[in-house]
Amino acid sequence: MKATTRSDGLTGLALAVASSAAFALSGPLARGLIDTGWSPIAAVTVRTWGAFFILLLPALAVLGGRWDLVRSESSRIVWFGLLAVSGAQLCFFSAVAAMPVAVALLIEYTAPIAILVWLWVLQDQRPTRLTLIGAALAILGLIAVLGVLDGVTVSLTGLFWSLGAMVGAAGYFLLSAHGRSELPPLVLATGGIGVGAVVLSLVAVTGLQSFSAARADASIGGGNLPWWVTALLLALVTAALAYALGVTAARLLGARLMSFVALTEVLFAALFAWLLLGESVRVVQIGGGLLVLLGIGAVRLGEPSAPQSMLELPVTEPRQDVSRTSLLS
Repeated sequence: MKATTRSDGLTGLALAVASSAAFALSGPLARGLIDTGWSPIAAVTVRTWGAFFILLLPALAVLGGRWDLVRSESSRIVWFGLLAVSGAQLCFFSAVAAMPVAVALLIEYTAPIAILVWLWVLQDQRPTRLTLIGAALAILGLIAVLGVLDGVTVSLTGLFWSLGAMVGAAGYFLLSAHGRSELPPLVLATGGIGVGAVVLSLVAVTGLQSFSAARADASIGGGNLPWWVTALLLALVTAALAYALGVTAARLLGARLMSFVALTEVLFAALFAWLLLGESVRVVQIGGGLLVLLGIGAVRLGEPSAPQSMLELPVTEPRQDVSRTSLLS
């Protein structure tokens, strides 16, 4: 495996932060639609199908007819769609129906700890002391940002669904970061989103979750946006762009570091909630954000120079040599 250069590492960090910012916008945009009468499953399904169609032509261009790559890694694409796209979203929305959003988020964002344990126990990749210190700082900061300790309540049903969301998030990082994969990141993201869109549609069609939508304007950032503009932004920015950048970043950084950098999504979510929804930000949250950033820095310094091969799924050797780090080639 080719070692990650300093330039690759910086590029990966930039892409990971951009991906987190894009994901974080999903809250205000989806909230705008839900407040007009959209159900959560409707917003998520439209977001996912929209992202698939936005990415389809670029992904086909990147693939260049090399369908052997898709066939050889079809299991990875399907698992990405089941875990990272549909599973994580369905479990999270089910969790927040039974427990506070902050608690559900905290449990979902223990995914970096799950990845540390996975690599340590199953792949004998022992984290360094600096990585463990960074992990502790990041989790403490996350607790402060979310304010989870303020009258925390937990239900068994909510806990079950939150753990499911955590597994989905961990799967996203592990499957994205597979170091020996020759499948272009954009193709993995697009194929997985397509699988996820089908699963979400089946959930809606079978009535497992109520599907409803409306055509009223969405109120976002003190202004009104047509519903279709809001839905388009939700698909383009918070799904298509976010997943494409995130998968590429994970390939450069490895799942362990990527999972901790992704915690910045919570910081961006708090910032966007303040700017677009008028929600206040407390001093303790700012301090928690600094702790998260400090923890990420410690994990970065404690990481090896090359990203790990995180999750081994049965693959056959592709017939052609294809660049594994470029989003567009």
